[in-house]
Amino acid sequence: MNDIALITGTSSGMGLHAAVELARRGLHVVATMRDTAKAGALRAAAGEAGVEVDVRALDVVDHAAAARLVAQIEAELGGIHVLVNNAGQGSVATAEQLTMDEVQTQLDINYLAPVNLTKLVLPGMRERGSGRILTVTSVGGAVGQPFADAYCGAKFAVEGFMQSLAVVAERFGVGVSVMEPAAVASAFVDNAIRPENGGPYGSLLDAYISRTAGAFANAQSAESAGAAIADAVLSDEYRFRWQSSEGATRFVGVSLADTDGSGVLGFTRSWIAAG
Repeated sequence: MNDIALITGTSSGMGLHAAVELARRGLHVVATMRDTAKAGALRAAAGEAGVEVDVRALDVVDHAAAARLVAQIEAELGGIHVLVNNAGQGSVATAEQLTMDEVQTQLDINYLAPVNLTKLVLPGMRERGSGRILTVTSVGGAVGQPFADAYCGAKFAVEGFMQSLAVVAERFGVGVSVMEPAAVASAFVDNAIRPENGGPYGSLLDAYISRTAGAFANAQSAESAGAAIADAVLSDEYRFRWQSSEGATRFVGVSLADTDGSGVLGFTRSWIAAG
């Protein structure tokens, strides 16, 4: 039996391509998405690559459904050797514009869902003495960005959780890592929650959206980001923090070397300056 990989958020984008690439490299991939009626693109990409993927439904915020799925996979296939927490959702709004329900949604999808799945697969990995858990965060998990308050907050939180877990899990043979992509060509921006009216923040929001549109116009391809995820999962080298491109590495480096916080704020202030 090939190693079993469970990956979330595979209906499009880098999740789709990561699923296909992991299958191409010999893993049995259980590819999940909220609505399996949207699996056509994934199945077509898998067919073109000459591989098969095991498509199953999962709404990652439904923790009971996640528990049932993990138990089902373990019973049918003998265990989960790789977990890729890829499902996520963006949010464009600053603090005053956010409802607490919107903040909770960001936490539910980007933080609590990967935490729950990680907890579910850990017992089996620990008992076998091996496993890989990779959570796709974002450069926004290292660099706080204007009008991404709730999104970056959730991504910072999941990075902190995984970094804290990493040194404990490794004592049992389990590698815990994060992948930090920058802009990736996908439907991510289209699916982001955003305010209908900028109000007093209108000109600042317009400047931010203009800058972000430019970044996504020159985005990394979803195919190469998916390959980077597969590379990290299957690498013989263990690292906690991975980035999907050289640009992403430079981006997060601004924050990770910024001991007083001035570097990041100096960097992001220009994003909301009128042109």
